[in-house]
Amino acid sequence: MKHIIFGGDGFLGTELTKKLTAAGETVVICDLKKTEASGIYASDLVTYIEMDVTKVEDFKKVSIEPEDVPYHFAARLLVPIMPRAERKEYFWTALYDGTKNVLDFLEKNNCKHMIYYTTDMVYGHTVHHPRFEDHPREPLGPYGDAKLHTEFLCEEYRKKGFNITIFRPRLIIGPGRLGILEKLFKLIDANLPVPTIGDGKNYYQFISVSDCAEAVICAVKKGIPNEAYNLGSLNPPIVNDLLKKLIKRADSKSFLIPTPAGLVKFVLDIFDRIGKPIMDPEQYLIADETCVLDVSKGERDLGWVPQDTDEAMLIAAYDSYHQAKK
Repeated sequence: MKHIIFGGDGFLGTELTKKLTAAGETVVICDLKKTEASGIYASDLVTYIEMDVTKVEDFKKVSIEPEDVPYHFAARLLVPIMPRAERKEYFWTALYDGTKNVLDFLEKNNCKHMIYYTTDMVYGHTVHHPRFEDHPREPLGPYGDAKLHTEFLCEEYRKKGFNITIFRPRLIIGPGRLGILEKLFKLIDANLPVPTIGDGKNYYQFISVSDCAEAVICAVKKGIPNEAYNLGSLNPPIVNDLLKKLIKRADSKSFLIPTPAGLVKFVLDIFDRIGKPIMDPEQYLIADETCVLDVSKGERDLGWVPQDTDEAMLIAAYDSYHQAKK
């Protein structure tokens, strides 16, 4: 048995590969790029295949057996921000078409199971707090919408006898991944005021890349359940407390400035419409909301419990940011 990770050279795939090879497992990385600096390719247990999940012909390069374990992490992210008019096609091609190609490939080779990552952005605005897995799915933009339709696609393949475990994570962070956090870190390093969208009293939740990889391993051990699972930290703090701890850790003179959420969103929307986006709408439209995922289902079904706190994750990301600048 081998582990085949589509999009395996990315943040999550790299972390999972490290954990799998440490346990003596064989891993095949299928991705557009090969990041030698990650260190995962130094292992004799790892094979790399250059491929693009949006190209059906590229799957001919991959050999898979029914007992192998496929993981689908290949995706496009919200950062860097694409122009508004290009977002739908940009995300749909990579997310929906790519997922359809992966599932068709698995079906053709009689490998009817998969571990798949979508996003909590399929939920959209918070309707019920905390958000359980049966929360209404009403995404706010083309990224979340494409991910939602891939979930519908997975549901169709389940009817064909597939077992597909779907994970919906909050913002995944950890050493080496910045995304929208880079702007925050730059403000703090420059001792500049840090604005919050709203009063900063809403709760904010991350999930560490390590905890994400552990959830995957737990799902495989449990036979890849035909279920969806939320992934997030336990007991997330409010935004103000989280940012104040980071500012203190950085020994910065920065301070928080609350802003009127409605006005800020209006201004951000204008910049987005004129082709000068500052933040993706799917991020700022919920920035002042409490978007906390309940993760108890993962503990009940998989025996998975997140280990990393939001404060520790944010500080680790900040320290990694500084390390990379040296």
